[in-house]
Amino acid sequence: MSTPSLASLPIRRLTLRDQAACADLSEDRGWPREEHKWGFLLTAGKGYGIDAPDGGLASACVVTEYGPQNPTLAALGMVLVAGRHARQGVGRRLMQHVVSAMGTTPLTLHATPNGRPLYEELGFKATGRAEMVRGRFTPVGPEPRVATRAATAEDLTAILRLDEQVFGTDRTHIVTRLPAFADQLRVAEEGGQIIGYAAAWPNMDTHVVGPLIARDTSVAQALLASLAAHTDRPLRTDIDVRHEELLAWVKERGLESVAFNSVMTYGITELPGDWTRRFAPVTVAAG
Repeated sequence: MSTPSLASLPIRRLTLRDQAACADLSEDRGWPREEHKWGFLLTAGKGYGIDAPDGGLASACVVTEYGPQNPTLAALGMVLVAGRHARQGVGRRLMQHVVSAMGTTPLTLHATPNGRPLYEELGFKATGRAEMVRGRFTPVGPEPRVATRAATAEDLTAILRLDEQVFGTDRTHIVTRLPAFADQLRVAEEGGQIIGYAAAWPNMDTHVVGPLIARDTSVAQALLASLAAHTDRPLRTDIDVRHEELLAWVKERGLESVAFNSVMTYGITELPGDWTRRFAPVTVAAG
């Protein structure tokens, strides 16, 4: 029997049952398995994949939609092609399918330097940059003076309201999953008002900080420092490069630059919301 060509293999929706196959695909490309993150994305978003004729997945990606009824924005992430099927147009075909399936919904993604040419070919434009930093956080100098504490269930309404203002669209289905997904969820408070919040979630041997939403840099610093104080793992986060002050501050405290990714959009010229209060995404795979 001849093997079906990759171009004719069907594209299907992935479910939580595909979590291990997705992690296998990550590992195949030299990425960490990230099963915890895959589980989060496959339940909060929509996975798409192509089954390989020889078993496992040939390609996969996840789309996370935002907005109460009709999505007003969708983030693409975890776009992967198995090494043995690379450079055969599989990733392009999957991305074309997803972009087409999303219709008129504006799209965004974080692109690695390797992935960027494909996205540009599909019509995405680079509209920003994020710097990934990683390392053991060591407090230096005076502690931030902003009050922070662990979030409680009673804070959820205020967190959702702040998040929608800053992100520019409704992320209820993501934010409400954070208490179960993250090891820490903390808020910054002033005069009884929540002025920022942040989560730290486990990813292999690190804690990833995201989202990081804060009124200003000093609030972002206080949240980061409080998350660091409650973990013995290295931290990793992706900070919008326009937040130069925060990037300099974390580098003084032991985090080092790992990579730069392009923030790209399709169908909009810039992301909605208030970038000045949006310091880091939940994950680069979901915005």
